[in-house]
Amino acid sequence: MYTDGASRGNPGPGGYGVILLWNNHRKEISKGFRLTTNNRMELMAVITGLEAITRKELPVRIYSDSQYVVRAVEEGWLKNWITTGFKGGKKNRDLWTRFHFLSIHMNIKMIWVKGHADNPYNSRCDELATAAADGKHLFADEGYETTV
Repeated sequence: MYTDGASRGNPGPGGYGVILLWNNHRKEISKGFRLTTNNRMELMAVITGLEAITRKELPVRIYSDSQYVVRAVEEGWLKNWITTGFKGGKKNRDLWTRFHFLSIHMNIKMIWVKGHADNPYNSRCDELATAAADGKHLFADEGYETTV
């Protein structure tokens, strides 16, 4: 799975892009929101991709250019946030909780890729995310909008 998020302003209109690859199959997913942040869109891309996977027993490799997302998972930040009840006002609790619920039922490995560095899948996810952010039919990011 390749993922990317984008925000036009931070906060501002945003979107995410996901590419799921399995054998010879490829699925692209994207969605835009009227008011959100870049980090929320990076995380929402991962969540949406995981929710789209029907065979939960398969190992999943998630390629993201978001150090925020990759490091939170791979370096144990998320585990600490959950243990402490997101003490100190850690942001995006709603999405991190959603991700955590999905991740405990799956075999996930996060891999950081350099953004905008000639990786065709990362570049395509960026195109999907920015096109979604620039779209005319934007959705409400209720988890964000209800907290601002």
